[in-house]
Amino acid sequence: MPSLKDLKIRINTVKSTQKITSAMKMVASAKLKRAQEKAESGRPYASKMSNIVSTLALKVNKDSGPKLLFGNNADKNILLVAISADRGLCGGFNNNISKEIRRRVKELENDGKTVKLILVGRKVGTVLKREMGERIIGSFSGIQGDSLSFSKVSPITLQILSLFEENSIDQVEMFYNRFKSVISQIVTKKQLIPADINQEEIEETNEQTTYEYEPEEEIILNDLLPRNLSTQIYSALLDSSAGELAARMTAMDNATRNAGDLIDRLTLEYNRTRQAFITKELIEIISGAEAV
Repeated sequence: MPSLKDLKIRINTVKSTQKITSAMKMVASAKLKRAQEKAESGRPYASKMSNIVSTLALKVNKDSGPKLLFGNNADKNILLVAISADRGLCGGFNNNISKEIRRRVKELENDGKTVKLILVGRKVGTVLKREMGERIIGSFSGIQGDSLSFSKVSPITLQILSLFEENSIDQVEMFYNRFKSVISQIVTKKQLIPADINQEEIEETNEQTTYEYEPEEEIILNDLLPRNLSTQIYSALLDSSAGELAARMTAMDNATRNAGDLIDRLTLEYNRTRQAFITKELIEIISGAEAV
C-alpha cells in the first residue's frame, strides 16, 4: 500500500499535468478558428486553379503538351510528398501519415517501382528517417503554423520541378491530413504530376460556358502549371495546419479529462488510506489502554 506522502505527490503531479494540458487545449482552440478560415478560404482557389488547368488540358495535344500536365509517359520513379506537423501531442495526426506512407511505399515497391520521399514536417521525418533511409531526398520543417505563407512553398516546388526536369522522377503524389471537422482529419492523397484532371467535371462545365484563351493554351500552361503545383501544396499545408490544431485540441481535452478522472481515483485512494491509518492508530490506542 502506498504511503500518504506518495499519494499526495502523485495527486499534485497529475494536477500540474492537468493544468498544462488544459492550457495547451485553450491555445490550440484560440488558433484553430483562424487556421480553419485560412484552410477553407484556400480550397476554392486551389480547386479553381486545378479546374482551369484541366480545362486547358482538353484543348492541348497530349503528345506535344507540357510534361507537367500529362507526365513523361513513364511510371518507374515515384516521388511521395508527405506532410505532417512539426510538433507532437496531437493524437494520431502524425502517425496516420507515417502509416499511409509506409503502406504506399510497400505497395509501389512490390510493383517494381523506385520510390523517393520529400518530407514536410519534423515529426514524419523523425519517424521515417531510419526505416526509409536513402529514399528520403528532401526534408522541410518550420514552415507551418502562424508563419506559413505562400512564399515558403517555393523551395518544395523548386526541388520537385528540378527532379522532374532531370528525369529523376516520373510521377508525384502528395499525402496530407485534410481538415474535415474538429474531431475528424482525413488522410488524403493528391496527384501532383501528372496533373489531376477531372474530365467529367470539365466537360460538364464546358457545356455551360465556352472560353477563348489568349495567348495559346500551351503558353498559358507553361506558366500556370508550376504555379498550380505550388498552390496545391500550399492548400494542403493550410489544411494540415488546421487539422493539427484540431487534433491537438481534441487530444489535450481528452488528456485533461483523463487527468481529472485519475485525480478523483487517487484522492479516493488517499482518503481510504488515511482512514485506514487513523483506524489502525485508534485500535492500537484502545488495545494499549485495555492492556494497562
